[in-house]
Amino acid sequence: MPPTPRTPGRVLASLTAAVLLVVLGWAAPATADHVLPPGIPSTSTAQSQLHSLTVAPKGPQSGYDRSLFPHWVDVQGTCSARQVVLLRDGHDVVTDSRCQPTSGRWWSSFDATWVYDDPSRISVDHMVPLSEAWKTGARHWSTSRRRDFANDVNAPQLWPATPSSNSSKGDDDPSEWMPPNTAVHCDYVKAWVNVKYRYDLTVTRAERSAIQSTIDTRC
Repeated sequence: MPPTPRTPGRVLASLTAAVLLVVLGWAAPATADHVLPPGIPSTSTAQSQLHSLTVAPKGPQSGYDRSLFPHWVDVQGTCSARQVVLLRDGHDVVTDSRCQPTSGRWWSSFDATWVYDDPSRISVDHMVPLSEAWKTGARHWSTSRRRDFANDVNAPQLWPATPSSNSSKGDDDPSEWMPPNTAVHCDYVKAWVNVKYRYDLTVTRAERSAIQSTIDTRC
């Protein structure tokens, strides 16, 4: 029996994924169902990074606006950061000629929920929220650096999440909110620490204490 012809969307998805593998050095999706963002450090590395973070009270919210963190910008050809994340962390993703996913399935680690077929039903969450970054150092950055932060597909900064879990999190730090899915708590705080470390953002005492407690009990 001759092989089943591949649809143009699936061909494009395969070619795009191959380019991302070569250009960005991403690993192919694991055979396991749950794909996590790249760059999550080991527990020992996260512990070291946590110790190196500056402890300070959060700065003011005044002056903050999401437009000061331009997103979603193109980061790979004509693919925006959001589109790249949905392709990177999704399964069986089909895209159109503009890199927009049209179908697939995505795992929301925050609430252990699958989202099927409709990519408009999956959000892309900033692990360290934009307003949190603003209050812990980003208000002093250039627009270019804030754009890099908001679209960083190579750090564990962008996570597929259900809109409800994304909304529940808001701009809270780990001392104020943790995912309802306890199985992801270790990776969650390690990712949080890594992003703050990469961008030299500060942590509060309560935030550091909550992260340390999670590392001690969940990692």
